[in-house]
Amino acid sequence: MTGKEQLANRQCVPCRGGVPPLEGEELRRLQEQLPGWETVADHHLAKTFSFPDFSSALEFVNRIGAEAEAQGHHPDLLLSWGKVGVRIFTHKIDGLTESDFILAAPIDRLSAPPRP
Repeated sequence: MTGKEQLANRQCVPCRGGVPPLEGEELRRLQEQLPGWETVADHHLAKTFSFPDFSSALEFVNRIGAEAEAQGHHPDLLLSWGKVGVRIFTHKIDGLTESDFILAAPIDRLSAPPRP
């Protein structure tokens, strides 16, 4: 099982604050498990997904919303025609935690069109 699959099979842990954001080697190790995601200024994860039309992008946003509710962890989303921008960080500490990476992994899986 790959690192991304291991992350995708885990559940986010609610942050109660008072913990430092990830940095250094721990941050790099988790980043390596999520190809295609960018760590921006060691503060948040970002990725843009492309779709053939607005409707497909909107369906993806709704799938992300369902996953976010199930995880109890909510990304920032930007929906536009044929694109969805996703930004993830833990607002309570204004930085990255392991849960941010745990949420990013299944979002990648959700980007594939749903099977009939």
